[in-house]
Amino acid sequence: MSYHVHPPAGPMNLYSYFISSNPSTAFNPNQVWPRISKRSYLSPYSYVAGDVTIQRNVFVAPFVSIRADEGSPFYIGEGTNLQDGVIVHGLKNRYVEKDASKYSIYIGKNVSCTHGSLIHGPCLIEDNVFIGFQAIVYSAVIGEGSFISTNAVVTNGVQLRPHSFVPPGATIDTQVKADSLSGVPKNDAEFAKEVQRVNLEFPAAYSLMFGEIRCSCGLSCSRGRLDNLTDS
Repeated sequence: MSYHVHPPAGPMNLYSYFISSNPSTAFNPNQVWPRISKRSYLSPYSYVAGDVTIQRNVFVAPFVSIRADEGSPFYIGEGTNLQDGVIVHGLKNRYVEKDASKYSIYIGKNVSCTHGSLIHGPCLIEDNVFIGFQAIVYSAVIGEGSFISTNAVVTNGVQLRPHSFVPPGATIDTQVKADSLSGVPKNDAEFAKEVQRVNLEFPAAYSLMFGEIRCSCGLSCSRGRLDNLTDS
């Protein structure tokens, strides 16, 4: 697996907003740069800071904020998409465990975090989960294949069984509520699969559109844009 680990050695992409280490603070003095697979795609004006691992074929849409400056580390698995306006943040010294490691936020493979959703640690989101528009996941464990509908909230330390369906606007804040959830309806499962299929094409497609050169910031640019930056 190939990552960008160190601070950018050359010009930043014209469209990059901010990719950096976390600031040094009393509660988190060690500055860590994001580790971003060269086969992922970060859109214009995305914001990534701190101890964040982004695996291959991840799509990060415009105006996404992934800020590991308080809670950390974050992990974002292969094939996941973070759509426009998604916020990923965590609380200091609060963790979930995955494969004997501690994370502020762990997002598995092929997860869809749709427009405007909030993912706040501590939380663990297993593979193939769908998180709907404006939904909130905070202090929760989301089982594989679950579907969280538009404007729903999952919080307060609950654990969702695999393939749980959270209805639109529902608040799941007790384990009793979580355990009472039904399975994902067929239509919603098919919708989630289609969203995932569409977004899997974006990393390679957008990279080709923006240029053939991969900058050390994790974005793409063309030779002409790189020359313009170098000459300025």
